[in-house]
Amino acid sequence: MGFWCRMLENQEQEEVITVRVQDPRVQNEGSWNSYVDYKIFLHTNSKAFTAKTSCVRRRYREFVWLRKQLQRNAGLVPVPELPGKSTFFGSSDEFIEKRRQGLQHFLEKVLQSVVLLSDSQLHLFLQSQLSVPEIEACVQGQSPVTVSDAILRYAMSNCGWVQEERPGSPHLAKGDQPKR
Repeated sequence: MGFWCRMLENQEQEEVITVRVQDPRVQNEGSWNSYVDYKIFLHTNSKAFTAKTSCVRRRYREFVWLRKQLQRNAGLVPVPELPGKSTFFGSSDEFIEKRRQGLQHFLEKVLQSVVLLSDSQLHLFLQSQLSVPEIEACVQGQSPVTVSDAILRYAMSNCGWVQEERPGSPHLAKGDQPKR
């Protein structure tokens, strides 16, 4: 009987999806234009994902686009809210940290929804460095690569970077320690 129990236990291993939004980085586009992008680290054993580990950088406006696409495709399934666009109180460091936390909360909630988890645009957003127009073209079949190919190509080219930052690394945001 013990053999069968162990066999069933192995077959029923719980799927886990860990997502971390970390390392906010200010990017300057000329003297007046700057934006912040965030590293999104994903590690999973879920069959829903092509790559089991990935790491990409995305900016807030890409999150806004993703939410709009998810809402359009999800029908009546509610899509979590994003943190606010801007605030005029506190320091910019405080604002960036609050936004980082809000973006992480958004992705955690999205990844808990079976309906949202099935969206190809979500997978390309999390597991490729394709731009928004490239994601749209890929999903619509107007790209020379499939969704899976785009993710696998990025995963293969990104092998050294997918390691999650270690505590004490200069790239971690304040108070943003990886979970162990």
